[in-house]
Amino acid sequence: MQVTLDIPDTLAAQLIAAGKDPALAALEALTVSQLAEEYQRLLDLAAESSVAEAIRQGREDVAAGRVYAAEAVFAEARKKYGVPD
Repeated sequence: MQVTLDIPDTLAAQLIAAGKDPALAALEALTVSQLAEEYQRLLDLAAESSVAEAIRQGREDVAAGRVYAAEAVFAEARKKYGVPD
């Protein structure tokens, strides 16, 4: 893979003055950026997986009859929190 980086002269001069190779510094920055993107991709995959698992579990609950009527749930919530009918 070929990567072309354009390092501004002022930044290159600052890096050289600090004793750093501008090309290596740019490569390190690129690596960190790619790691951040990969980490975010993994977070996104985990979130998608969690949603898919929640849906699967919900379908399993429905199939097994582990459900409540919405009216009963709302009536219980109204009673618990003192909300009038």
